[in-house]
Amino acid sequence: MKTLRQTLRQAESDAVAIGHFNISDLVGLKAAFDSARELNVPVIVGTSEGECEFMGVHQAAAVVKSLREQYEFPIFLNDDHTHSLKAAIEAAKAGYDWVVFDVSSQPFKQNIRQTKEAVEALKSIRPDILVEGEIGNIGNGSEIHDLAGDSRLTTPAEAKQFVTETRVDTLAPAVGNRHGMSKAMAAGETRKHLNIERIREIKAATHIFMTLHGASGTDDNDLRQAIAAGMTVVHINTEVRLAWRRGFDHAFAKEPAEIVPYKILPIVVDTIKDVVKGRLELFNSGQTRVRSASERG
Repeated sequence: MKTLRQTLRQAESDAVAIGHFNISDLVGLKAAFDSARELNVPVIVGTSEGECEFMGVHQAAAVVKSLREQYEFPIFLNDDHTHSLKAAIEAAKAGYDWVVFDVSSQPFKQNIRQTKEAVEALKSIRPDILVEGEIGNIGNGSEIHDLAGDSRLTTPAEAKQFVTETRVDTLAPAVGNRHGMSKAMAAGETRKHLNIERIREIKAATHIFMTLHGASGTDDNDLRQAIAAGMTVVHINTEVRLAWRRGFDHAFAKEPAEIVPYKILPIVVDTIKDVVKGRLELFNSGQTRVRSASERG
């Protein structure tokens, strides 16, 4: 089976993107994993600091590892938006495949210094682990909220300097993307838009795998163009959380007297799967599909 790095290379070669979906519980994990298996495409699941605290770092790593090994299927785990080296080290030791070390709120030079230290520390623990750095302001909080704020884009020169000095494996730039969604976006009345030309410029300057954070609520055509321009991974979280809530609302409205969790939760899983499968299909348009277990040997 391919490693995460090899999977990213394959996605880049195929001009597609790997879907990344944050999880807070086994319901979300099951929805993401089942969706990927049904479409036969790789998938990444991630846990933010809050999600790590709720699920448990070692527990999340153990469950994802068990799915990958039992089904011989490429599901990978990311420690998403980790702001401290201590937490990043814990994830590396637990078996995470990838760490997004995010100190983008710091001044640029300090961001470079701390990210470089994180890369060196994490690689000394697990040489195979991938480390991502982030530059620019894409907001925070995968929630329904006001998206107003600094929308300054990452420049190609900044990106090149950051990648060269930190030696990160993947880069998360600010290209018009924002975490969270507005009420209008949640209602489908408006969509986010990206600066596609800036994505091309950063890709040409860095030649590195790039991740699009804050993709929930983004125009579908912009996502297609972003992938074609060089985005290798696309993060979806708020849309999944909305589906999780809608699923529970629907389940309890349909079965108001039901108290058995395993009779209610499949409705929630299916609601989330509708979102995840739609995004995976969009990200993997025209993809050469994952080989079967027998073909992978």
